[in-house]
Amino acid sequence: MFDFSVVTHWIDTLLRQWLPEWGALLIEFVLVGVVLLLLYAVIALVLIYAERKVCAFFQCRLGPNRVGPYGIFQSVADMLKILIKELIEIKHIDRFLFNLAPFLVILSSMLAFGCMPFGKGLIAIDFNIGVFFIMAVSSIGVLGILLAGWSSNNKFTLIGAMRSGAQMISYELSIGLSMLTVVVFAGTTQTSGIIEAQNRGWFLFTGHIPMLVAFIIYLIAGTAETNRGPFDLPEAESELTAGYHTEYSGIHFGFYYLAEYLNMFIVSGIASLLFLGGWMPFHIGGWDAFNQVMDYIPSVIWFFGKTAVVMFIIMWFKWTFPRLRIDQLLHLEWKYLVPIGLINLLVMTLVVVFGLHF
Repeated sequence: MFDFSVVTHWIDTLLRQWLPEWGALLIEFVLVGVVLLLLYAVIALVLIYAERKVCAFFQCRLGPNRVGPYGIFQSVADMLKILIKELIEIKHIDRFLFNLAPFLVILSSMLAFGCMPFGKGLIAIDFNIGVFFIMAVSSIGVLGILLAGWSSNNKFTLIGAMRSGAQMISYELSIGLSMLTVVVFAGTTQTSGIIEAQNRGWFLFTGHIPMLVAFIIYLIAGTAETNRGPFDLPEAESELTAGYHTEYSGIHFGFYYLAEYLNMFIVSGIASLLFLGGWMPFHIGGWDAFNQVMDYIPSVIWFFGKTAVVMFIIMWFKWTFPRLRIDQLLHLEWKYLVPIGLINLLVMTLVVVFGLHF
């Protein structure tokens, strides 16, 4: 399988031949940042289009079909519309926090996005505590949502923000327990190490029943963490209009809209990393010929393909199940998912201690 680190190492060597070390590092930082920002924007536009088409499929409609062939440029047109819309000034608000909140949400998703292993040798941030870093930076988004609701001076936005804060903080526990289950099984918290540990089989298939339980809990909690249906209570139009971002317009609203779809990609990418091998091809221990054929498929295609499957499942949830009430949502988390996650983590620990894993 082609290792993209060969290309990145060649670029680094070339820059260091002509520039001092600080200059080469500066250019590399800028290049990585620009590539991540471009990829961030492009993936968001693709996901918005895909969501509309998937929604139309489930509802027996056509979806976007006017702007460009099959409506593929509809998301681009919407993006241009948001960019030129006026930023409406709201009276009697905390102006600084009101303007800061959307950037905190974008910052949180961008930091987590930078940890995604897009392919072999294509990862910008690979700490030895990578899993914990992802958990830490993803929780910053809660601050942006709570600040948006509180600073808007609107009771509907405040209720929406409080709902979202309670929901996200609660379901982060289940996500953390699922991640810890994988960490215990893999024996490392480094993202590249977790992927390499799945060389002879993805954890979803080699991790016994506890890994399957952790995967199901992660999917449910990840859907709730991104405020998507049937857990989209913060944006319940029937009673809270648009929820925490009701008072936002123009690009500020666009930031929240963008972050929602990128968070879905990040949750799906982490699921791919933890349970489906990330960029690692599908390997079966002892089947060398089969494994060599799988290695011919580029690692980038493996990662985006697995992530796309998980995203489709999350979209499937939204357009299949009815919205939960806030009491049902918290009841599901605290009385079912958290206890099951704790027991599951204990079982996985016993599996590893007694050497029952492959």
